[in-house]
Amino acid sequence: MYKWLMSVLFFGACAFGLIFLLVSAKPEKSEEDAAAESGKPQLKITASNFQFDQPEYKVKKGETLQVVLKNKEGVHGMEINGLGVTLSGKELSKDVTFDKAGSYEIVCTVPCGAGHVNMKAKLIVE
Repeated sequence: MYKWLMSVLFFGACAFGLIFLLVSAKPEKSEEDAAAESGKPQLKITASNFQFDQPEYKVKKGETLQVVLKNKEGVHGMEINGLGVTLSGKELSKDVTFDKAGSYEIVCTVPCGAGHVNMKAKLIVE
């Protein structure tokens, strides 16, 4: 009788805990989702293994954008050489004012494998 009662209480507590977790669990927002909800204009750059989603990105001089890096495949970071923009780790978005016209190289800053040295793109500030 005692074992049966303890078994019922144990499984009941497990079921209650599982239901509580399922009801109270809220999906965690990614930094990209939070950035999208901010309403700010964005420059989205998606990184996958050994490439960015576009070979070239264009923005207008004087424009302030939220630069957002999304890791689609693998773990990557990025730097826009000459503009002092670096995104990696937990900081995958940053507000940037593009006040200098020119052409800038975007490179991956996290060693991501054999094709890492070729993981580059271009940013043109018009």
